[in-house]
Amino acid sequence: MTDVEGAHDGPLDGLSRGTNQTGVRLYNERLVLSIIRRHGVLPKADIARATGLSPQTISIIINQLTADGLLQRGEPNRGRIGQPSVPFSLNPDGAYALGLKIGRRSADLYLINFTGEILRRVHETYTYPTPAGILDFADKAMQKLLTGLPETITTRIAGLGIAAPFEIWRWPEETGAPPADVDAWRTADIRAALAKRYPWPVYFSNDVTAACAAELLFGQGVSYPDYLYLYIGSFIGGGLVLNGHLFPGTRQNAGAIGSMPALAQTETGPRAAQLVNIASIYVLERLLIAQGDDPKILWQSPENWGALGPALDTWITDMSEALALAIVSAAAVLDIPTVMIDGAFPEPVRARIVATTIAAVDRINQAGISPFAIIAGTIGPAARALGGATIPLLANFTQDREVLFKENSTGLR
Repeated sequence: MTDVEGAHDGPLDGLSRGTNQTGVRLYNERLVLSIIRRHGVLPKADIARATGLSPQTISIIINQLTADGLLQRGEPNRGRIGQPSVPFSLNPDGAYALGLKIGRRSADLYLINFTGEILRRVHETYTYPTPAGILDFADKAMQKLLTGLPETITTRIAGLGIAAPFEIWRWPEETGAPPADVDAWRTADIRAALAKRYPWPVYFSNDVTAACAAELLFGQGVSYPDYLYLYIGSFIGGGLVLNGHLFPGTRQNAGAIGSMPALAQTETGPRAAQLVNIASIYVLERLLIAQGDDPKILWQSPENWGALGPALDTWITDMSEALALAIVSAAAVLDIPTVMIDGAFPEPVRARIVATTIAAVDRINQAGISPFAIIAGTIGPAARALGGATIPLLANFTQDREVLFKENSTGLR
């Protein structure tokens, strides 16, 4: 599911032209920043050709963005006839952003710079999240994260992005949370609560939409203009990128692949289910418990699970069959050339999932469907928290702002 909104609580100091949501960064400036981010380093002449803007206009924009500290000049390229061209790139210290990931088993708070480098992070696990517990984590983690930071960073923070499951109260049986704690999320407005605590604009995004945004800006997504993005966390979710931009859908629900129908294999035969009931880490958690193992390693150490035995093998096999049907169905409807799979697990597990899913897809009749590739994502367990921090950068410095953000937000739930 996708849902991205934000609120503006006043201008920020530090950037000469501001980094708030309302009117900041003219369209052409965001266009230039987006193109430089996509290509890495470009001289003014190449930027003018890529944008279709005049050299004079590009020169004015580049000079302004450099003065604002968002771009940095490289060494002139000499050896050609005429004036040497000067390459420009994003200044890593041009802006910073905070990302809060609210997961069903863990929470993270990240601080990143303008080019996506994770500068500081705080991680916490729990049995299930509650609104009060998340606010308490945010307060403690924020204090730890900001302590000792120089003013050159704190005055250039563009905002706080929250990445959380959309309608977190759904699927209560799968999370195992008490009904009262689940229902508390129906009326909780975490974004509004945090906006009152901190001096920056605070944004909210579906966690997998945020992960997709992180892959688009800081991963290999920049090389794939059209793709379906699948992220396997406690629950599986999806995102959609079309023409190089996040596509939320007319009702903010594009990419809700976890809700796709699927067949679950049981002792009495296949039964109707949803993909979320097969291709989610909570399913592996239950398999580990049935195997007699402690599943806490899944949430405490997503970069290194160690040896999980037959439970992992069963989970990957069942999941890959279900994923294959969902992917082929999506490809038939969307005509997408690429499907990207990532998740909150170690890289070797991701590689196995991708390989077994490709094999399962190859066994399905694909007559009439255009060929597509299945590839691995590049960010892994950090994608959702990094994605949360990506949202303020999308809001202020990219063209995706027009698609993702509503001006008259009344709050997020």
